[in-house]
Amino acid sequence: EMVKGECHFINGTEKVRLVQKYFYNREEFVRFDSDVGRHVGLTPFGEKVARNLNSDPARLEYLRNAVDTFCRRNYEVSTPFLVERR
Repeated sequence: EMVKGECHFINGTEKVRLVQKYFYNREEFVRFDSDVGRHVGLTPFGEKVARNLNSDPARLEYLRNAVDTFCRRNYEVSTPFLVERR
């Protein structure tokens, strides 16, 4: 099992999107997208898992806030090293 988090930046931090993908045996079965605001099941098993994950309002709120606490914060920290480097 593996969880992979991705931050997508459009025009700096003007539009930020967090996508958290859940894999089992190299197959993605659940995805959280901050634009959607909830988990989405991509397989029959993933739909059951997504229902379970979406039933926890504290977890959903944490992931929705991760756009600011994780993505935007890391963008500000890493920009001088990654974007402005020549």
